[in-house]
This record gives sequence, structure tokens and C-alpha cells, in this order.
Amino acid sequence: MLEVSDDFRAEIETRAEGGEIRLRFPPGTDVLAALERHGETPLPPYIARPAGADPRDREDYQTVYARAPGAVAAPTAGLHLTEDLLARIRDRGVEIVAVTLHVGAGTFLPVKAERVAEHRMHAEWGEISPEAADAIRRRRAAGGRVVAAGTTSLRLLESAADGDGRIAPFRGDTALFIVPGYRFRIVDALLTNFHLPRSTLFMLVAAFSGLERMKAAYAHAAARGYRFYSYGDATFLHRAGAG
Repeated sequence: MLEVSDDFRAEIETRAEGGEIRLRFPPGTDVLAALERHGETPLPPYIARPAGADPRDREDYQTVYARAPGAVAAPTAGLHLTEDLLARIRDRGVEIVAVTLHVGAGTFLPVKAERVAEHRMHAEWGEISPEAADAIRRRRAAGGRVVAAGTTSLRLLESAADGDGRIAPFRGDTALFIVPGYRFRIVDALLTNFHLPRSTLFMLVAAFSGLERMKAAYAHAAARGYRFYSYGDATFLHRAGAG
């Protein structure tokens, strides 16, 4: 395990808030193999681990459908889904389509700008295959709804859709920042966790279902001791004005 000083760690965190950091390794270094061998699952700071990392985190903090490495954190809405639950969803006639968005560290940065428009959304890499785009188009043409499992999936789907709600294959970066006033193009419903205040994710759900509705939902959750964010409780949200 690479040990770094507190001063060096603080410098990295300061630079990370201002932009990306690039690290150079000697030619031939298998960085991913080294991370697998020596690394620990990078849980968010609000999940306490007084005794250090728990080996079970590698499985617990991972979705059952994860395939491609690249994200810095799990899309937490997917942690609610088990193989058994996915099978029961399919049995009800729901078609499940896989997309990929590698969650980036910028997802967890608080909004510090006084004006929301001045907040910089960090880009994340995603992909919607031609087969996935075709499946979504067929379902919508047949009158079906598009339900996004998580805000990461929603952002990717919205990035790949045009103004008329037609989705196309997508492969590349997206820095889509969704705030109230955004006109949703393709997603009809959203499975997502309760998010932290002053976060871009709360802004997204407020844009999706309406600010007043989300204020009421969060007041209910806080009064009854719901858990928020990773390993927290989930909501199933309908798009404001949809049906």
C-alpha cells in the first residue's frame, strides 16, 4: 500500500477541487493490477470504517450487474437490485437494458458556487450500444415507459436523446448538469436514493419530480429517520407532468 503524507494528501484534494490531476507511471506498469492487489474499496467519507476497510465492501458496494471497470463509485440506486429482484421484474414483462456510465469523483463534490449556473459538472464517460438504443426505441414506439435505475443512467440517457425524445447510440463523455427548468427528453420514471442536500443529485431529482414534491418527500424521510445516500433508502419518482 502506498503511504502518503497528510500534507501531500491535502494538496491532492485541493487540486482535485480545482480540476483534474494526472499521475505518470513508469512504462509497463500494470496500474489496474496493482490497484486490485493493494487497493481498498473507496467508500464515501460519510460511511464510517473506524477499523479500516472491510473486505466485504468489494461485493457489498457493487451492483450485481456491474461489468466494465472504470467508475470511482457504485451507482447507489443499483445497490437495491438483486438477481432475484431483477428476475421478478423481467417476469412482469419489463425489458431490462444495460447502459454504462463510469461514475466520476465530481458526482460527490458539493455545490459551492453562489450561482448554480457557475458550478462546473465534471465529465463522465458513458456508452449506449446500438442494441440498447434499438431496444429503447422499440419500447417507446410500443407505448412503453423508460425507467432509469439511478441518476447516472438518467444523465446518460438524456445525453443521448434528441429534442424529440429519440435516442441514439452514444459513446463518450457527458457533463450534463440537470437543474430545475431542464426539459426531460426520454426518461419517464426514476429509481434513486435519497440524496444529500446542496448536491447536484438533489437538484436533478427536484428538476425531475418538482421541487415542492421533493421537499415534502425529504421532510417525510427526515422526520421518520430514513437513511440517505449510499446504503440508504430508495424512491421511485415519476416525472413531473408525465401521465
